[in-house]
Amino acid sequence: MKLTFLGAAHEVTGSCTSLEAAGHRVLIDCGMEQGADIYENVDLPVLPGEIDCLVLTHAHIDHAGKIPALVANGYTGPIYTSEATRQLCGIMLMDSAHIQESEAEWKNRKRRRAGLPEEPPAYTAADVQKTLAQIIGINYGEEREVLPGVALRLSDAGHLLGSASAKLTVTEGGETRSVLFSGDLGNRARPLIRDPQTVDGADYVVIESTYGDRTHGPRADYVSQLTRVIQETLDRGGNLIIPAFAVGRTQEFLYLIREIKEAGLVKGHDGFPVFVDSPLAVEATRIYDGGLMDFYDEDTLAVLARGGTPLKFPGLQLSVTSDDSKAINLDKRPKVIISSSGMCEAGRIRHHLKYNLWRPESAVLFVGYQAEGTLGRALQDGADSVKILGDAVAVRAHIEAMDGISGHADRDMMLDWLRAFEVKPEKVFVNHGEDTVCDTFAAEITRQLGLAAEAPYSGAVYDLAANTCLAPGSRVRVVKKAKTSERGDSPAYQRLLSAGRRLLSVIEANRGGANKDLARFASQIQSLCDKWKK
Repeated sequence: MKLTFLGAAHEVTGSCTSLEAAGHRVLIDCGMEQGADIYENVDLPVLPGEIDCLVLTHAHIDHAGKIPALVANGYTGPIYTSEATRQLCGIMLMDSAHIQESEAEWKNRKRRRAGLPEEPPAYTAADVQKTLAQIIGINYGEEREVLPGVALRLSDAGHLLGSASAKLTVTEGGETRSVLFSGDLGNRARPLIRDPQTVDGADYVVIESTYGDRTHGPRADYVSQLTRVIQETLDRGGNLIIPAFAVGRTQEFLYLIREIKEAGLVKGHDGFPVFVDSPLAVEATRIYDGGLMDFYDEDTLAVLARGGTPLKFPGLQLSVTSDDSKAINLDKRPKVIISSSGMCEAGRIRHHLKYNLWRPESAVLFVGYQAEGTLGRALQDGADSVKILGDAVAVRAHIEAMDGISGHADRDMMLDWLRAFEVKPEKVFVNHGEDTVCDTFAAEITRQLGLAAEAPYSGAVYDLAANTCLAPGSRVRVVKKAKTSERGDSPAYQRLLSAGRRLLSVIEANRGGANKDLARFASQIQSLCDKWKK
C-alpha cells in the first residue's frame, strides 16, 4: 500500500494524490495550480490509462481542473463523487475547457506570426463531454466497492455544495488499512450548506491546511457586516464590487442579500440593483436553486418549505453575454456587482475593478481567501496602484473584507474535526496550505492531539502497511524566468537596450547640473517615453 503526494504539497492549489493498493491505483483529485507556484510538482508516476479509478472531493478547479486532460490522454475509468459535484462539474469543467481553448488560440496566433508550430489546448470541450460520461454520483454515507478490495465512503465536507471527505478502505495481503482524505473542510454556520460532518476516523488521514495557522475569530454576523458595507457604499453613490468564486461564494451572497432585502435592512435605497456578472455563476445558481434537497442546510430547507426562493429577490439581474457585462458599467445607478474570479486573477471582475478602483465613492469587498501572488492579495495588502488589463489603476476605493466568511475551516475547526475521531490515525499528512503553514499545522496537530503528523513534498511516497517513508519528495522551487520573445531578443531590441543603458550613464553624468537644464532634459525623456509607451 503506497501513498504518493503529487500536487498541493506545501502549496494551496493543484490537489492530487495517488493510492496504490490491492493491485490497483486510485487517484484522489486532479486539480490545476492557481495563483503563485512555489515548488515543482512531480509528474504522474504512470500513464493515465494505467489509473484504475479516480475519486473527486469537489468541483473546484484546483481539485478537478486537470481531469479532462487525464481523459484526453487515455484515462477511461470511473470518476466517483457526490451527485451535486457531478452536476457542478458539468458547468465548471466546460467553462475551464473554453478558457483552455481561448488561451491556446491566443498563443497560437502569436506562434503562427513567429513561424512556430501550434500547440493544442490542455483539453477541449469534447474532452469534457467524455469526462462527464465517466462521472458517477454516489450518496453521502454509502459504502461503495469501487474496485476489488477497495471501498469508498463519502461524507459532507461542508465546503461547497456536494463537497466531500473521502474514506478509502483497502485490503491487501490479508491486511486492511483505511485512508481518509479531508478534501477542503468548510467553515461553520454558512448560508445554504451544512457544517462538515464528523467521521469515525481512519488509519491514515490527509488533511488540508489552508487556514492551518489562524482562526476566523468569533462567529461573525454576516448579514450585519454586509448590510453596513452596502449601506455606506450606496450612500456615497458608489458601486460595491464583490469578487467571488462563481460557484459557492456567489450563491451564499445571493442568499444573504435576499435576507437583507426581505428585512429592509438597507435604508433609502429601495430596490437597489444587484448584478451577477458571470455566465458560470448564473449556471451554478440554477443548479444550487434546482432542488438538491439532500445537500441544503435546515434554514434553506425552511425557506423552500414556505414557498420561498433562497437565491432570488427583486432587483437581481443576471448578466450572461459580454454586452450584458459592458452595460453594467454604463449604468450610473449605485449598485452591487458580484463577479468572478474570486482572487481577481481573470474574468470579468478585472473590468469592474478597472472602472471602480479609482473611485473613492466605490468599494471592493473581499469575501474569500486571497492567495499569495494574486491581484486580490495585492489589493487586500494595501497596494496604492495596480496594473489591470495593461493599465495602471490608482486604488482609491474602500477596500473591505468580510470577517469569518471563508469557505474553509480554520485551525481550531480542523483540529476539532480530527479530535472527534473514534479511530485515532497512525499518521496525519498535511497538504493544501502555504509553504510554512503546512509545517506549522502539522506541528500543532502533534502538540495538541498527540498524533504523528508531517507535511510531505511533491513526490513523497509512503508505505502504509509499514508506516514508513520510501521517498522524501522534491523541494525544488519553481524558477521564475524573465519574459522574452518566442525566439529570444532581436538585434534591434538589443541595440535599443544598449541605448537605454547609455541614457542612464548620461543622466548620471549630469548629476549636479543646473536645475533648468535638468528639468528640460527630464521633459525630453518624458516626451520620448510617452511617444513609445505601449
